[in-house]
Amino acid sequence: MRANFRMQRLFVDAPLAEGNALAVDKDQFNYLVNVLRYEEGSEVLAFNGRDGEWRATLSLPAKKRLVLIPVEQTRPQPAPCDLHYLFAPLKVGRLDYLVQKAVEMGAGLLQPVMTQHVQGKITSIDRLKANVIEAAEQCGVLGIPAVEAPKRLGDLLDSWPSERRIIFCDEGDAGQNPLPVLAQIKERKHALLIGPEGGFSEEERARLRSLDFVTAIPLGPRILRADTAAVAALAVIQAAIGDWR
Repeated sequence: MRANFRMQRLFVDAPLAEGNALAVDKDQFNYLVNVLRYEEGSEVLAFNGRDGEWRATLSLPAKKRLVLIPVEQTRPQPAPCDLHYLFAPLKVGRLDYLVQKAVEMGAGLLQPVMTQHVQGKITSIDRLKANVIEAAEQCGVLGIPAVEAPKRLGDLLDSWPSERRIIFCDEGDAGQNPLPVLAQIKERKHALLIGPEGGFSEEERARLRSLDFVTAIPLGPRILRADTAAVAALAVIQAAIGDWR
């Protein structure tokens, strides 16, 4: 069932069921009542990443209190996305864009990875999670990707489960077409690794290429910025071996 973009969508961290009234937080109250000017009886679409999407009616039992009353489920909860997205943090503005696009493209888990040439940093996991929720609200996504704390690339590889194949975009790869490489992948669980703006170090590239559970792919004949490469790689992977098939 397609998303309804004519109605306001709202993430709530509470169970959703018919008639199960729930209060919104003060930021949501301010946005709905003071910014959007919603009134008693107005309707929104509520979701929590677990119970699907619900049409809910707004109730104002007190001056500073707003309650959502789920009326009917408009979309069931889909199966969770299983593509893990591993990325070296970028500078703040571009990091926000990168996270938003990863949510839109079906990432099920976001893992910041600290590499030798990384230029950005994660100052707040809560900011990342808020960005994930905002992206889901805006683009009709019902699943909320998990957000993990940053890890050093070496530590991540040391503890990596071999049944999940890491696909990393290697700017030094001699080829141009990633599709024949992706077609050879047999594992059903995948992770995409995108490096920093300065690229992976030669040491990191050698380590990645030496591991049985890692596959290097090229991304065509052009040089792409890290955030552009992320969107391109996510699209290629989802189309070739992911949930677009």
